[in-house]
This record gives sequence, C-alpha cells and structure tokens, in this order.
Amino acid sequence: MEMVSAASNGSSAGTKTRDIDDLLAGVGYKVRSSELRQVAQNIERLENVIVNSSADISQLASDTVHYDPSDIGSWVDTLLFEFDHTVSLPYDLSDLPDLAAAPPQGHHNHHRQLTTTVEEDSGIRLVHMLMTCAESLQLGDLAFAGSLIEGMQGLLAHVNTNCGIGKVAGYFIDALSRRIFAPPSQLQNIILGSPYENDVLHHHYYEACPYLKFAHFTANQAILESFNGHDCVHVIDFNLMQGLQWPALIQALALRPGGPPLLRLTGIGPPSPDDRDTLREIGLRLAELARSVNVRFAFRGVAAWRLEDVKPWMLQASPKEAVAVNSILQLHRLLGSKADPIQSGIEMVLGWIRTLNPKIMTVVEQEANHNENGFLERFTEALHYYSTIFDSLEACPVEPDKAMAEVYLQREICNVVCCEGSARVERHEPLTKWRERLGKAGFRPLHLGSNAFKQASMLLTLFSAEGYCVEENQGCLTLGWHNRPLISASAWQALPPRDSETLRLDS
Repeated sequence: MEMVSAASNGSSAGTKTRDIDDLLAGVGYKVRSSELRQVAQNIERLENVIVNSSADISQLASDTVHYDPSDIGSWVDTLLFEFDHTVSLPYDLSDLPDLAAAPPQGHHNHHRQLTTTVEEDSGIRLVHMLMTCAESLQLGDLAFAGSLIEGMQGLLAHVNTNCGIGKVAGYFIDALSRRIFAPPSQLQNIILGSPYENDVLHHHYYEACPYLKFAHFTANQAILESFNGHDCVHVIDFNLMQGLQWPALIQALALRPGGPPLLRLTGIGPPSPDDRDTLREIGLRLAELARSVNVRFAFRGVAAWRLEDVKPWMLQASPKEAVAVNSILQLHRLLGSKADPIQSGIEMVLGWIRTLNPKIMTVVEQEANHNENGFLERFTEALHYYSTIFDSLEACPVEPDKAMAEVYLQREICNVVCCEGSARVERHEPLTKWRERLGKAGFRPLHLGSNAFKQASMLLTLFSAEGYCVEENQGCLTLGWHNRPLISASAWQALPPRDSETLRLDS
C-alpha cells in the first residue's frame, strides 16, 4: 500500500510539474520549472552585481534589446556575462579574423545595415561568452559553464554560420558542450575515428588548402638535397597515410644527374581494421610508380597505433644507406602534460632516432601553443589559431573538399578543447620550443635552402588566394595567413655523441 501511495505521489508531482511548465509556456516564458531555482539564483547574483558596481550600465541596457526576455534563463545568463565584461575584458580579441566585418559599402537599405549590426554584435558576444565559458570550466564551475552553452547556441541564430566567426564559434561551442556533457567513452570514439575515416579526411584537407602540400614539398626538397652523392637511400615516414608525399620524391630521384639511387621506404601507420593490409597496398602502388620511372624501390610497412610502440629494429636501417626520418604533424603527439612528464614519449623516440644516425630529420608542426596546463590559456590560443585557419580556408577555391577539410579541423579542435591526460594528443607547440627540445636531444638545425623557399612560394600560386605568405625563420620556413604563421617546417641532423654532450653543457 505504501508503494502504491509513493507511486501516486510521484505521479501527482509529475503532473504538477507539467502543469507549471504548461503555465509558463502559456504566458510566453521559455523556461521549465526545474530551471527556476537556477534562474532565481542568477537573478539574485545579477542584482548584487548591479548594486555593488559603479560602472555605467546604460550602454549595457541598450545592447540587450537584441535578446528575447521571454527566454529568461539565457537572458539573465547573458546579462550577467555582459555586465562582467562591461567593466573590463581580460582577453585580447583583436587578432581574431572576421570578428566584425567591414561596414557595408555604397547605398544599402536600413534593414541590411540593421542586420549587419546585429550579426556583428552577436559575433562579438559569442566570443565573449566562449571565453567566459572556458574560464568557468577552468574554475570548476560546470553548472554556469553549462548554462552558457544554450545561450551561445541561441546566439548562433543571429550570425552566419557558413563562414567567419559564426562557423568557428559553432565548432568551439560544440567542443565545449562535449567536454561538459558527453561521456568520456563516447568522446574518445568521436575524436579518434577509424583509420579509414582519418585517411579520407586527411586527403580532403590535403586537397582543400596548401598546408599539407607545403609540408610535403618542403620536406621532400630537403630530403632530396641530403641524398646527393648517395646510391642507397632510406626514407622512414612516421605517418604514411595514403603515401601522397612520395610520388614527387620518386620522380625527382628519377631525374637526378648520374641516375637514381636505390630507394627504400619504410612507412609507419595504424593496423588495418579488417583483413586488408593497407600499408602493403600503398607500397605496391608506389612500387608501380617507381618501376615506371626506372627507380629501384623497396617498401616496408610497420603497423603501430603509436610511435612509442615502434622499435628501431623494426625499421631495418643499414649503416650503408643514407637515412632520412620524416615527421609531418606527428612529434607533438608524443608530448605529455607538463604536470605529468613521465607520460611523454618524445625523449624515447628522439633517442632511438639518433641511434639510426639519420642524414636528415624533417619536422613539420603546427605553429601553435596548445600544450599549456591552464585550460583558459590553451582555449584562447586555439580560438585565435583556428579562427585564422578557417579564415584562410574560406579563400581557397577548392570547394568540393572544404566541408571534409573542416571536419578534419573540427576533430583537432575537439581534442584540444575536450580531452585531458593521455587522451589529448593534439599538443601543438611553436617552433621556438621545438628548437630548444631538439637541441637538447642532440640534434642540430639544418638550413632549408633557397630551393625549398622558391618551391613553397610557387605552390601558393596554385591556390590563387591572396593572403598566404611563406617566410624564412632562422633557416626554417613557415606558411601563414596575413603574417600569422600557422605551420612550420624545419630540418635536423643528429650530432655525434661528443658534440651532443658539449651542446648540453653549453645550454
């Protein structure tokens, strides 16, 4: 009988809740009864902020006319957020591209001007709210951070989400939402994807914009020059993917004065999920190309999920051959958290690379700083970096590949924003930090020659987009967008042990 009574009481409470929700909806309020307590607390907080502040809130009052007060929860959250940032804003947003478009030129009607003003205003508010949400997460205030998500999603309706800050904000809102609400197991599957999916996205990103082509062309030129005078050469590729980088090198070696060398290629990649040997299939295609241009060629595939799992003996390098190690956007995945450096695999891998005594090691990395322990600093840097990347992508003419290229970038954003610990593999660091790390590990920099610079500059003409720029940086090359470097290419050579110890003492 007690159980029946309890069930009846529960049913009655549920009915009462629905009645209140219906009543609120009937009078035009977009809030549920279960949310009223949080809304009331926020209203009380807003009253205290207004009473205790000496700031002029007249501008704030005029700004809020763009919001619907019937959506009282989001409305109060937005007021709180806006008031907090009316007094001072601790973030420098001036570098974000397309935050506010230039005012309309010529004679436009009043409706167009009003729409543009609302969109620009909403875009700026979105950025402010993104920063507040990230700051709340760093402080551990998940409830307030979560409440901002719905408000930001509502603001997206007032901006163009097909380009500019609207598109970028959408991806970052999605990443923040996943960090707050998604189960870790689901998050991991979404971010990592299957090897096949990663290959497809990688290919579309390669075709859509010049960053990966710049990486391949620059590394190939450096490798080609280092192989001069050698009859047996061996390239070890840390991430073979579809082997897109190597046809150009094979063809360049075929035209080498005095004849081509024997080329060995060792490609590292993830194990195939089915019975196919994907690495071998790529090797067979490259072998067919090499045969067609009379280059002696041998291929070896090494299946490994992580570079940390690769051992030097798997690579079968010989002292009689000139070895080149090629790392395109891979070394940052070996970096661990600064709070837990034991998890880092970078020292181990750099150590066994030195045992191979490579003639050259080519390194291409994102020119970004996404490996800070503080979440807000990492989030701010990522927002600036990917805003610039997307801005540059809009200028590229290869339309069919852009959508998939954006998914490629979205996965990077998700990993930077959502994940911590060993799950966070996108730990990008700038060239200055790689110089210091590789120097301490026993490598000396090699200058990328003028031919690499010329090739990279010629590559940009294929994209017919003004704004990309190649710059030389102490013997390294960077590719950027409107003077913001976005990717760096460098070349290195292992020092003999004695010179390496001298280098450590000097540093």
